[in-house]
Amino acid sequence: MAIIRFPSFSSKTKNFSKLQGLCNGNKLDVPKGYLAVYVGEIQKTRFVVPLSFLEHPLFQDLLRRSEEEFGFDHPMGGLTICCQEDVFTDLISRLPFP
Repeated sequence: MAIIRFPSFSSKTKNFSKLQGLCNGNKLDVPKGYLAVYVGEIQKTRFVVPLSFLEHPLFQDLLRRSEEEFGFDHPMGGLTICCQEDVFTDLISRLPFP
């Protein structure tokens, strides 16, 4: 049985601020160890997330569900996750930030 560690509120806020800062940079600037994903049902918002999120079961479940319903095809060439932004931000706020 796996144990999921939920960071404290202040830690989540600080980590989320780091993610937002990465998202506001140049569209071509994705730091080493990170991945750009496009999130949204109609209007897509770009997020830059650590590659380590790909190993987390919660993130993998979200990817699986998105692939089953919508596939991953996106004209901008990035990984697209068709879900509400607030659902995505809530999920990534629960994941350990490197």
